[in-house]
Amino acid sequence: MTRQASVLAVDDESTNLQLLRQILQDQYRLLFAKDGARAIELAVNEKPDLILLDVMMPEMTGYDVCRVLKANPATNGIPVIFVTALTDSTDEVDGFEAGAVDFISKPVSPAVVKARVKLHLSMVRMEELRASRLAIVQRLGLAAEYKDNETGLHVIRMSHYARLLGTAAGFDEQEADDLFMAAPMHDIGKIGIPDKILQKPGRLTPEEYLIMQTHPGIGAHIIGQHEGGMLAMAHDVALSHHEKWDGSGYPNRLAGEDIPLAGRIVAVADVFDALTSVRPYKAAWALEEACAWMRDQRGRHFEPRLVDLFLDQLPEVTRIMDKWAER
Repeated sequence: MTRQASVLAVDDESTNLQLLRQILQDQYRLLFAKDGARAIELAVNEKPDLILLDVMMPEMTGYDVCRVLKANPATNGIPVIFVTALTDSTDEVDGFEAGAVDFISKPVSPAVVKARVKLHLSMVRMEELRASRLAIVQRLGLAAEYKDNETGLHVIRMSHYARLLGTAAGFDEQEADDLFMAAPMHDIGKIGIPDKILQKPGRLTPEEYLIMQTHPGIGAHIIGQHEGGMLAMAHDVALSHHEKWDGSGYPNRLAGEDIPLAGRIVAVADVFDALTSVRPYKAAWALEEACAWMRDQRGRHFEPRLVDLFLDQLPEVTRIMDKWAER
């Protein structure tokens, strides 16, 4: 059964709340508040999907309420639409600066209210679906990392690095988001590698290394071939993230721009995180040591341009490192 979306209507005038009830009650679960304090209480406790908020109210204005909601992590994701008789453009600027997503003018039109509420709730639903998809792909990546004695934080950090580098390399917002979601699946093929090889503390034998080199192909097979979008990028990343710029990588010994750009980017992000993280067989490298090694591998392991772009982003890279550090 589909959950009915909830809408919190806030207005100090009962007649205005009654009108919103008549317009929306057939489609949504409604909550009502006549002052800012009560609105904040309901938003925190009930987590409505959307808030219709009057601006001119005693004690706390709608702008004040919106700022409080946006400052609270528990409520800052709830879209707020101001319902107001104010028509000056500076009022709209103030509202958007406070965190609102839209304005509806009083006296309200039922058709406009329904259309705006439906639009913004559909955007909420799209964001929920996107978050769910990201959670699924991160957990697919985590499945492989558990076999490899790594933590789920590795796939989170390296996917943030990949998006950062992708944006610097010229990806548009959609391409960068696709890369962010594709990157956690780069090692999904390790699911098909025996544990005795993945978890071996010492150096692999030549025979074991050949088996390890099959994981990009296994990962690409698991993901499958797709016409476009995130999964097509994930396929390319899984198959090519161990290729090297000079052609000495695997599984296909691709070189230079024959390696898909997404794979070249993930190679930088993945190796950098491996260097700066603790692994069963090594301590974490210091940032300066890892950066020096990355520079040394320009034109060998990595595309030179991508190394330079990545190191140009070090302030943001270190912020990601700190935020998602192993505790």
